Amino acid sequence: MINLKIDGKEVQIASGATILDAAETVGIKIPTLCYLKKVSPTGACRVCAVEVEGADKTMTACNTRAVDGMVVTTQSEKLSKIRRELIELLLVNHPLDCPVCDAGGECDLQDICYSQDVVRQPFGADDVNAETIDHWPLIQQVPNRCIMCEKCVKTCHETIGSSALFVNEKGDKAFVDKDLDKCDFCGNCVQVCPTGTMISKPFKFKARPWELRKTQSVCTLCSAQCQVEMHSKQGKVMRVTSEDGVTVNDGNLCVGGFFGHDYLNSDQRLTTPLVAQQETSWEIALDKVVSEVSNLREQQGGQAIAGLASPHLTNEENYLFQKLFRVALNSNNIDSEARFSSLRAAKVLNEQLKLNGASNPMDRIGTAEAVLVFGADLRSESPALNWQVQLAARKNDTRLIVANQRQTKLVKQAESFLQYRAGSEASLAGALAKLLVDKGQTDNDYLNRFVANRDELDQYLSNFDIDAACAASGVNRAQLEKAADHLGQASSVAIIIGRDVMASAQVENAVAALANLAMVSGALHGNQGGLFPIASKGNTQGLIDAGVAPEFLPGLVDYAAGKEKYASAWHATLPEGGADATGILSGIEQGTIKALFLAGTNPLVNFPESGRWRKALEKLEFLVVQDILSSDLTRLATVVLPGSASAEKRGSVTSLDQRVNKLRIAVAAPGEARPDLAIFSDLFARLTGKPEPSEKALRQEMMSLSGSYADVCQSLEQSNFCWKQAYTPENKSLTAAKPEIASPPPAEMQLLVGKCPFQFGTTTTYSAANNELAPAGVIIVNPEDAAKLGLAEGGQIKVTGPAGSASGKVMVNSMVPVGLLSAADNFTEMNIQQIIPSGSNCVAVTAKKA
Repeated sequence: MINLKIDGKEVQIASGATILDAAETVGIKIPTLCYLKKVSPTGACRVCAVEVEGADKTMTACNTRAVDGMVVTTQSEKLSKIRRELIELLLVNHPLDCPVCDAGGECDLQDICYSQDVVRQPFGADDVNAETIDHWPLIQQVPNRCIMCEKCVKTCHETIGSSALFVNEKGDKAFVDKDLDKCDFCGNCVQVCPTGTMISKPFKFKARPWELRKTQSVCTLCSAQCQVEMHSKQGKVMRVTSEDGVTVNDGNLCVGGFFGHDYLNSDQRLTTPLVAQQETSWEIALDKVVSEVSNLREQQGGQAIAGLASPHLTNEENYLFQKLFRVALNSNNIDSEARFSSLRAAKVLNEQLKLNGASNPMDRIGTAEAVLVFGADLRSESPALNWQVQLAARKNDTRLIVANQRQTKLVKQAESFLQYRAGSEASLAGALAKLLVDKGQTDNDYLNRFVANRDELDQYLSNFDIDAACAASGVNRAQLEKAADHLGQASSVAIIIGRDVMASAQVENAVAALANLAMVSGALHGNQGGLFPIASKGNTQGLIDAGVAPEFLPGLVDYAAGKEKYASAWHATLPEGGADATGILSGIEQGTIKALFLAGTNPLVNFPESGRWRKALEKLEFLVVQDILSSDLTRLATVVLPGSASAEKRGSVTSLDQRVNKLRIAVAAPGEARPDLAIFSDLFARLTGKPEPSEKALRQEMMSLSGSYADVCQSLEQSNFCWKQAYTPENKSLTAAKPEIASPPPAEMQLLVGKCPFQFGTTTTYSAANNELAPAGVIIVNPEDAAKLGLAEGGQIKVTGPAGSASGKVMVNSMVPVGLLSAADNFTEMNIQQIIPSGSNCVAVTAKKA
C-alpha cells in the first residue's frame, strides 16, 4: 500500500493504482473524456490533467501511477484554464449539428463543455476530416465528430477481442476505420463512443434519450443472460443498452443483445388466438384446448397427450408447464430441445459431480491461470464467456488452450490449439487427464478428500493409452503434452464445454471424460476458474431445473425417487412412465400420441430429423402451438395461442452460471397476446378446478421443493438477480467415471452443425438488423474440398445425410479442415437439421454441387 494526498485528503491505495483510481476512493471527481475503466488508459484528451507537487508540468490522472508521498491538486484556476483550452482544441472543426446528432442529450462532449464552461471557439484549422463512412452494416461512422479518444478501438481489441477497429491515416487526418471481416457487429463501439461518431443505423433518428422509458432486465437470447436496459417509446423497444461497472457483463453486449431486439416489433408477431387458422377469442381457443385434451385424457388416458416446452419460457412458466401435464393431464410425456444437448450433459455432471450447471460464476474465468475451451465457438455460442476469456488472456496473462474441430476465432490467441477429429472428444480429454497424473501435477489431497473412487480413477488412467488417443484425435503428442503442461502448471483452471461436445453422439462419454479432467486439473477446486458447460439457449438452465423431462422432477430429482414427495405436495397421483422427445415422435408416428402441445419451440427447425417431425405433426389429431411469431409450425396448428416475449412479461430466468435473474415488463405484448404463464395458469385452473397459480406462488413452490433454489424467492424480490446455492461438494461426493473410448468412424466427408454468430435460434431471423448480416444459411467448405467438388464462393451445394438432404450457399473458408463441412441451424429455409439423426450433431454426408 502507498500513501498520498489529493486536494488535502489523505489517501491509501494499492501500489500500481493511478491518480484517478486514488481520487475515486475518497470521492474526488476528476473530469475525464477519453477514460474508460474497462480498457487501458490512453491519455488522449488530457482533460484529466492534474498538478503534482514537484512536477514541472501537469500530469494526466488516468495513466499516471500514484507514488508514495505524492501531493496532487485536482482543482485550480490554472487547471480550469488548461482544461477549457484542451476542450476548445477538441472542438476545432467539430460540427455544430447537435440538434440532428443522435448523441444529443447523452453526449459526453456536450456534458464536459457545460461542466468546464466552454462557451467559445478561439481556434481554427483547415477541415481535413474524412467523409462520413456509411457502407458499414448497422453502424455509421461520422469522422468529423470524432475526438480520437480511441475508446472504441480499445474496447474492440481488449474487451471483445475482435480487433476490427483501427486508426487510419495520421495527424489531423486520422480517423477510426474498420476491417469488416474481423467485426462481430456487437455495437459496443456505439455504446462507448463519447460523441455521435459511432451511430446505430437501426436507432438513428428514432428517439431522443429523454423520450425513452428505461427498463432494467436481462437479455435471454443466450444462456449468459447479460443485464440490460430496454429503451422503449410508444410501446416499442427502440434500443437496448447496458451500463459499465454495475452489470455482470460490465456494459458489454453482443450483436444479439444490441441489435437483435427487432423481432419484438416484427409484423409476423402473433396477436390473436387462432382455431383452425381462423381468428377467435381467448375463451373459445382455451375452451377448445380444454375440451380436446380432456376428452383424450378420459377416453385414452394421459399417455395420448404430450408436450414440449422451451428455453424461451421463464422458470415459473416451465415449472407450471410440467405440473400442468403431470397433475392436470396425468401425462409424463414432456420434454424439450435440451434433450439433444444440454440435458444429456447435465445428467452426466449431476451423477459424477453433483453439479447442475456451472460450478462458479462466469467472472471466475477471467481470473483463472489457465483456460481450456473445449468444443465451443464462444463468439457464436456465448459472447459473454468470450469476453471473460479475453480478460484472462489479454490482461491476466492466462494460458489459453483451445480444443476444437474448427479453427475458431480464439485460436489466434491460444498458446495451444488441439484440432481433433469428430468423435474423439473423450479420448482427448482422457489423454490430458492421464498426462496430468503421470507428471504429478494433480492436487492429491483434494482428490483423496472428495473423490469417492480415487483408486478406480487412478486405475482407469494408468491403463489409458495416450498414443492411441493421439491417433484417434489427430493431435500429436507434443501438442498434447504442451497443453497438459499449461493446465498442470496453473493454480486455477477454467474448463468451458461447448455445443460441439454436448450435442455430439458420444456426449455422455465425452462429458464424463471432461468431468474427470475437471477433478484432476483442479478446475473444481476453489473460487477461481471452474467448470462451465454452455447451455444451448436462453433459459436452458431454468428449463432443466424446472423438471421438463420425463426422467426428472424439478431440481434434477430422479422421477421415480421423488415421485411420492411431489405427488404429496401437489395433492395428485402422478403418472407412470413417460416419453422423451424421441419417444414422443415415435408415439405420434405409431398413433399412440394423439395431441401435442408445443410451447415456444419449433421441431420443424430446431430438432434433429426435422423432416420426420414435419410428417409426424401432420398426422396429429390435435396440435396446440403457443408462440410469439408466425411460422410454418403455426400454420400446421389446430389452435394457436399468442404468447409474450421476454421483454413483455415478468418472471425469472437462470443463466448458465446459476444466476437467477428477474425479468421486467418493458413493453406490452402486441394485440391480444398474453404472457405464457397466464395461459398455462388459465388452462391449469380450467382442467383442475383449482385457483390460477401466481408467478410468486409458483416460485415459492419451486423453491420449497427444489433444494437448489432455496431462498431465491426472497432474494429476487429485493434485487435484479440472486444466486442459486453455491457449488460446494461434500467429502467423497464426486465420482470418477470410466468412459468408453471409441474411435471416430471413418468418413470421407462429415457435416458439423453449429450456430451462426449473428443469429440466435430462429428468433433473430425475424430481426432486420441480424438479417442484414446473415440473411440465409451457408455451408462452410474447406478450399481443397471446394476445388474437388467444383464449388465456388456463393455457389450452391447439396448435402445428403442419414436423415435427408439440404441445400445452401457455399462459403469457402479454411476455418474448417479438409473433410469437414459446417452449417448453422438457425435458418428455416436451409433447415440443416433435416439431415441430422437424433442424438448427434456431426454425421457422415455426401456433397455435390447443386
